[in-house]
Amino acid sequence: MKKIAVLTLLFAIFSSAYAGEKEVRESLRNNFPGIGKVEHVIETPYSGLYEVLVEGQVVYMDEKGLYLFNGNIMDTKTRQNLTEERRRVLFAINFKDLPLELAVKKVKGNGKRQMAYFTDPNCSYCKKLEQELVKVSDVTLYLFLYPIFPNSDVIVRNVLCSANPAKAWDDLMLKGIAPADKTCKTSTDKVIALGQKLHVNGTPNLIFGNGLQSPGYLPAEELEKNLNQTKK
Repeated sequence: MKKIAVLTLLFAIFSSAYAGEKEVRESLRNNFPGIGKVEHVIETPYSGLYEVLVEGQVVYMDEKGLYLFNGNIMDTKTRQNLTEERRRVLFAINFKDLPLELAVKKVKGNGKRQMAYFTDPNCSYCKKLEQELVKVSDVTLYLFLYPIFPNSDVIVRNVLCSANPAKAWDDLMLKGIAPADKTCKTSTDKVIALGQKLHVNGTPNLIFGNGLQSPGYLPAEELEKNLNQTKK
């Protein structure tokens, strides 16, 4: 009898969770017909909310599908951004699958650690990132020049068409020396397509050697922490 009671309880819990997922999916279909592909709906451990992954975005709904929440969930005790941590896991990629031939490559020190990042020349936080990267060594950097700000496409072209793109980039971002006007064939369109595929919605966007993505600027100590986690 005890075994039957346990099985009944487990079935009730499973049925309840499934009912919530079903309600959420039906609500999305009925109220947001153009929302796009719903990749998953799973129950979270916080306040009965359901995590919904749709078109590369993480949003939340209540179990009855009545309310939609678009934003970050924070742990008030640790001040940890739980939504950002989930994004890092959900959008993790295989670093080896990145088309690194499209990136500007910089090797610092022994170059054993790896990091790729999407960056824009007119992005203020991208400039701050470069200042922090000066303090980091023993890493190979792959820069995907990702022009999303106005007039950035011309600057990116001038950097890529220079004799030494890595130096031209450093001169621009660290010293404010703009590259000379140049014209050549670039792979910028492919980089933009890659960014869209990887759900890169802003710059800088970092990708560490273990495939975890970290949108936004990080100080040197945080960069080191993430790089060391991927060091073999």
